[in-house]
Amino acid sequence: MTLYILRRVLGFAATLLIAAAVIFVLLDLLPGDPARFILGINASEASVAALRAQMGLDAPAHERFLRWIGDMLRGDFGLSHTQHLPVAALIAERLAVTLPLTLIAMALSVAVGLPIGILAARRRGKATDTALMVLAQTGIAIPNFWFGMLLTLVFAVGLRWLPTGGFTPWHEDGWAALRGLVLPGVALALPQASILARVMRTALVDVTGQDFIRTARAKGMTMDEALWRHGVRNALLPVLTILGLQFAFLVAGTIIVENVFYLPGLGRLIFTAISERDLVLVRSATVVLVLAVSATMLVVDLCYALVDPRLRGRA
Repeated sequence: MTLYILRRVLGFAATLLIAAAVIFVLLDLLPGDPARFILGINASEASVAALRAQMGLDAPAHERFLRWIGDMLRGDFGLSHTQHLPVAALIAERLAVTLPLTLIAMALSVAVGLPIGILAARRRGKATDTALMVLAQTGIAIPNFWFGMLLTLVFAVGLRWLPTGGFTPWHEDGWAALRGLVLPGVALALPQASILARVMRTALVDVTGQDFIRTARAKGMTMDEALWRHGVRNALLPVLTILGLQFAFLVAGTIIVENVFYLPGLGRLIFTAISERDLVLVRSATVVLVLAVSATMLVVDLCYALVDPRLRGRA
């Protein structure tokens, strides 16, 4: 088990280093001069040169990369050249929106998707199974931003139960902040719950025909007891994979829903930074996303070992 964890942690660190190098190289190769973009086309060469020196763009690429990595390891993500604020503070402020939104969407998708998948597998081939899978396929096909606008029309404009958009900071009114994340959380959860339901059903149907289920039935268990005691645990491996991928997708891909509901999240921050060529902010925010995705997959790998004891003795 210790060797398994050690190798996964080393792989996690290597992934972050390689991703940081790729991000740096790709952004460094972008055409155009960020200093001239910030100052405008009418700026003098002396002003552009001074800003390039201030931004560290006059140093060799490898020195800039090593300095960037060293600063991030010390917790210094640099200063945004367009907003003139510490990048770490900007990212932390936006993560206070994106991370709770992601957790709400994940909780809703698990709470809805897994029971539907289990029920469909238990009623395999019957009308209930067909109806649930049709609903799941419909949920996958509906774009979450369109569903978000529909939710706004019904629950915000029509019923006036929830706000139409915007976000109240947590320290000002926590209840108002939570209410502002309900509709976007539901919009994000719909396709994820639908995917989970289909994966859980397929995994359980495959497990139903295994020898250990037949053995459990032969010992006197009902099908429901055999599924709950043995089937669900063995079906969780593909579900854990999907959960990890979904969390990574939600953290990195909430920008459309954030724009629909006017949420000041991390996705909108990166989009704005790209349009303004704020390379320091883009690099650091992207690395934070990579960190979140890689950490999620590391947790999923460790959960594999908890669910399947056979993996604990493997690399």
